Formats: sequence, C-alpha cells, structure tokens
Amino acid sequence: MMENSADAERESLITKPLLNDDHDGFSGKGGFRTMPFILANESLAQVASYGLQPNMILYLTREYHLNMATGSNILFLWSAATNLMPLLGAIVADSFLGRFRMILFGCVISLLGMALLWLTTMIPQAKPPPCYESNNNCSSATSLQLFLLCCCFGLLSIGGGGIGSSSLAFGADQLRRAGGQNNGWALECYFSWYYALCTISILIALPCIVYVQENLGWQVGFGIPVMLMLLSTLSFSLASHLYVKLKAKSSLIVEMLQVAVASYRKRHIELPTESSKMLYHHHRGPSICLPSEKLRFLNKACIIIDPEKDLTTDGRVADPWSLCTVNQVEDLKSILKVIPLWSTGMIMSINVSQGSFSVLQAKSMNRKFGPNFEMPAGSFGMFTVVSAVLWIALYQQIFLPVASRIMGRPVHLSTRKRMGIGMALSFVCMIVTATVEAKRRSLAIREGYSDDLDAVVDMSVLWLLPQYFLIGAAETASAIAQNEFYYSEFPRSMSSISSTLFSLGVSAANLVASFLMNAIDKLSKLGGKESWIETNINKGHYDYYYWVLAGLSVLNMIYFLICSKAYGPSKEDEKETTFREDDN
Repeated sequence: MMENSADAERESLITKPLLNDDHDGFSGKGGFRTMPFILANESLAQVASYGLQPNMILYLTREYHLNMATGSNILFLWSAATNLMPLLGAIVADSFLGRFRMILFGCVISLLGMALLWLTTMIPQAKPPPCYESNNNCSSATSLQLFLLCCCFGLLSIGGGGIGSSSLAFGADQLRRAGGQNNGWALECYFSWYYALCTISILIALPCIVYVQENLGWQVGFGIPVMLMLLSTLSFSLASHLYVKLKAKSSLIVEMLQVAVASYRKRHIELPTESSKMLYHHHRGPSICLPSEKLRFLNKACIIIDPEKDLTTDGRVADPWSLCTVNQVEDLKSILKVIPLWSTGMIMSINVSQGSFSVLQAKSMNRKFGPNFEMPAGSFGMFTVVSAVLWIALYQQIFLPVASRIMGRPVHLSTRKRMGIGMALSFVCMIVTATVEAKRRSLAIREGYSDDLDAVVDMSVLWLLPQYFLIGAAETASAIAQNEFYYSEFPRSMSSISSTLFSLGVSAANLVASFLMNAIDKLSKLGGKESWIETNINKGHYDYYYWVLAGLSVLNMIYFLICSKAYGPSKEDEKETTFREDDN
C-alpha cells in the first residue's frame, strides 16, 4: 500500500520525549474529549487518500494518454515519496514545528493537492484533448501538463507525510497525565480505535470512491476526496483550543545525522589501536564509556580533541555537529548492522507494489456479480486488507494455539522466521499471478482481443483472488515481523528509528521497482519486439514480467538466509535461550 500510515506514524510517538514540564500546563486540556476530532481527522484523510490511489493508473492512461511504463513510473515515484515523507515530517515536527502544527500543515497541503488534482478533471487545458476514435489519434501530454500533475502528487505526498508523521503520537499526547505519565488503559483503548478506524477507512475507500469514479466520472470521483479532506481539516482545527501542544525538541534521528557529520568532519584524525587511550564524550550517569571496535571510523565523532573548545564550562557539547556521545555513535552502529537484513525486504515490497498491473488485469476480466452489479477493477485491492486481517487472526488464534498443543509447550516463531515466511508467500504469489495472467492473455488472444485494449475476456475476476490473498498475507507477515525485529534489536532510545525502517524500505523498493520495470521494458523491446509492459495488456507479456519477479524472489530468499546467518544471534534468540534454560 502506498501509505503505510500505522507503522510510519508510530515513529513520532516513541521519538525522544517532546515533554516539557510546562506542556501548556495541562490546564483542562487534552483527554478523551479531543479523541473524536483527532480520529475524525485521520479517518477522513485516510478515506480521501486511499480513494485516489487504486484507479490512478487508469486516469493516467485514459486521460493523459501515458503508456503503461510511464504511468507506472510516476506512481512508483509517488509511492516512494509518500513512504519517505512521514520520516521527514517526524524530524521537522520533533525538532521545529511540533506535532499540532505539522498535522495542520499536512492537512492544508493535502487539501491543496487534492483540489489541484480535481481541477485537472474540469479544466480542459490541464490535460490532453480526448483521442479521436476514428483514427485512434491521441495527443501526448505537454511538459506543463505533466508538471502540474506531478505537483499534485508531490503535494499529496508532503501532506500525507505531515499527517502520518504525527497523528497517532499527537492523540497519545492528549492522554498523558500531568508530569508526562501515560494512562495505560486510555492509550490501549486509543490505539485499538485508531488502528480499527484506519482499516475501516481503507475498506470504505476502495469499493465506494472507486465505484463513484467508474460510474459517475472523474470529476465526482476526485471531488469527493476534496470534500472529505476539507472536513478532515476542519474537524482537526476546530478543537485547537482543547489540545495539549507539546513543545518541539531535538529528534533522535537528528542526533544520528550529527554522528555522521561529526565523523566526517574528523575524518583526518587517526584512531589508536586501543580505544582506552582516547578521551571520549559520554552522558553522565548510566552510559557506554567506550565505543565498540566495529565500524571504528564512526568513533571519531565522540573523540574529545580539545576539552576547552569542544565542551562548555558545565560539561555540555559546544557544537553537537562536531562532537557526539558514545551512545549516539553506538546507536548509529546498530542501525548499520541491520541494513543487510533490512535490504532483503525490498524484493517482497516490489512484489507488493505491482497494484497498477493488477488493476489492468481485473479491468480486462468479467467483474459482474448478478445482473446489475459490476465491481470496479480498482476495488479489488480491498481483498489485500481482508487478507491481512485474516492472516493475523489465523496466526494468533489458530496456528499458535494448535502448534503449542501439538508440541506440548508454547510455540513462538521468531521474527526472522516470519520474515522468511512473508518472502516465501510473495514468491508463491508471483508464480500464481504469472500463471493466471498467462491463462488470461491466452484466452484474450483466442477470443480475438489482442488489439482491443478495453476488451473483457470470458474469465471470472475471481481468478485474481488467490494472488490478492497471498500478497496481503505476505505483506502482513513480513511487515509485522520486520517492525518487531527492529524494535527488539535497537535500544529503547531508538524506538523512533526502528518504527520507520519498514516504510523506508517500501520507499526504496518503489524506486528499485521503477528502475527494474524500465530495464525490463527496454530489454524486451530489443529487436523491434513488443514490450512485455505494453499499455495494451493483451499485447504485452505481463506473465513474463511476473516470472522475472518470481526468479528475483528466489535469489532474494537465498540472500536473506546468508544475511540472517551473518547477523548472528539476535536479542530475541538470547531471550528464548534463557527462557528454555530456566524452564528446564
């Protein structure tokens, strides 16, 4: 999915505390009375955002006359930006603006982006003229028209990042007691409602707004998200006087950047063989006094060269971009350690990101249910959400209890095993998708539809359900396992970064997916042949494209096993070993 909002938003909740002793005094502010406004803001924004995504490839190919490769490239880049922006939004919110201003900024920018996108459906000059059906002559979009379109996507990504970086955490801020203590029961209740409403929002957006776009046109279909986003902005801003607005402080992510900058500035310093011979800066109280020997070049960031220049009279750092603590250095090292394992999740995310192609498949198949209802092609993405819910329920309520009963002891699959399961499921999904597409394409050619872009073959769209359920289960298994792995491996002070790594992986995967699709498109056209990724899905060979992804998935699983072995025992493994020894 384009917006991994639930995971991305956690980052700002567990960043380095923003609490200040005054925090507006909590003088009658905050509490449950603010929840309807905050939850309404997020729910309406989710419905508006997700309602625009499924059919966007059809809007680009039909209205802007873009070929499949170009349209998919734009959507890949949009998805990459959308998954990256919550991290940047969290940095800005934590360090400068604060969460309230960041959410309000995100709402206004999202509203502006949706309004501009809506205007492209009504202003004739904003997009190319319609094709002439007599000779199939279509004018290409001008550079200015494409620039305006990309501006709309950019504003949507920036706005979504502003909301997604702070919404969940801002709601939790309202439930803190004076003194900064959490109300555990209230937070649990809030989180439950928050995640439930996010899921419900997706299930409403995919069938309902997509249906309107298919049957009432783009003007109405894009106008509804604008109205929803306007209501979202109003619902949030009307309760401004009720909110607890915590002051911004430095983010842990900024501190990681400081380590990189400080080590670069001191790159000419020679490190001794023994770390004990150097003077290192560290916090007072419990802290790491000496840096580890791994990735030693980063140790330069915490070396005190001249105490009089590097430190103030009270022992504080004079310039945090030139001198960091040992703890900061070790925190950054722990991130670098997991990067190889983190990179193994990209291929699975690439497999998940092929939603535009699935919409084309569904569009060319029989989607009628009963005499009067035809399900929109873009609505089938809702089955990935249904699959996610089913996977969690089956795993927690059936698989683990049954396995525990059979083994005679509590059974728990480690995070890395579950990551592997997610990769295996995505591999199976690519095989199923390639097989179904080969069957669909063969039937289309046999029925004489090879040159008909809008033809509907005599094949039920229900053939696509297995791939939707498989990819939904794969994404859920991998996402939960990755987030849990990062959270358990990093120190508590780094919880903010651990919660952003998955969304960063999705962002990077979309960039790789764009590069991969371009490469396959160019290679498959060599010798004057038809591209595998033709806009006319009946002429292309999307089945071959999926087989390539299946092959890459196999190589990625081998790479995952190598990285997992090289990583060594995790903290989770050590706890499991200790538990079994105590049990014996």
